[in-house]
Amino acid sequence: MRDLAKLYQIRFSDTNRYKKDLVWQVLCEHYFQQFIPHSSIVLEIATGYGEFIRHITASRKIAVDLNPDSKDCLPEEIEFHLGSATNLTMIKSESIDVCFSSNFFEHLPSKEVMDEVLCEARRTLKPGGLYITMQPNLRFEPGRYWDYYDHVLPLTHLSCREAFIKAGFEVTKVVDRFIPFSTDSKLPQHPLLVKMYLRAPLLWRFFGGQFVIVARKPTDNGNGQSPRDDRRSHSGKGLQGGL
Repeated sequence: MRDLAKLYQIRFSDTNRYKKDLVWQVLCEHYFQQFIPHSSIVLEIATGYGEFIRHITASRKIAVDLNPDSKDCLPEEIEFHLGSATNLTMIKSESIDVCFSSNFFEHLPSKEVMDEVLCEARRTLKPGGLYITMQPNLRFEPGRYWDYYDHVLPLTHLSCREAFIKAGFEVTKVVDRFIPFSTDSKLPQHPLLVKMYLRAPLLWRFFGGQFVIVARKPTDNGNGQSPRDDRRSHSGKGLQGGL
């Protein structure tokens, strides 16, 4: 999309953005922070309005997005770069502890472009660094997945997992059903209720429309494959994560 700023101004009202921000504060503090030591250098790819990067705790925070409006949503201490996720040359190789993206891959024009994004992210990560992503799951939201004008690339938790393995990552965690598909959900979104939801993974099985993947850049100098990358888990067993 050439005019991301205009599209997102149409899609997200001030009220909607405020509600999303409250939800993301809880998600960061009570779920995603467990994967991110406070001393980490964190890069958020496709930062949007910065709901994640503003609320996560890290020693250094970097954000990249194609939307120029993103910069205005970030405090000065967050380093912002206007640019494409397929060209992260502004980030030094092996300088990042954790890469993060959410609701991003579905906007990419092809799987070849997704391969480029994962390759660039892997380059920026230190050996042992993590890429954490949260995405809408086509398997559980086959209709609403296509309700957004800029959704292009169809992905489930399994196909996204394969993409990470293909890119040389070790996939260490897959949560096939996590939070609801969007903040348009009728579920209560008060921070205390979101916190209670995160503590009850059984509820995820009924309401979750997005998946989470945690992938690790190998510490060896090989091709990134690991015994944990075998295909036996395609039966679905062992893929459900928890808190």
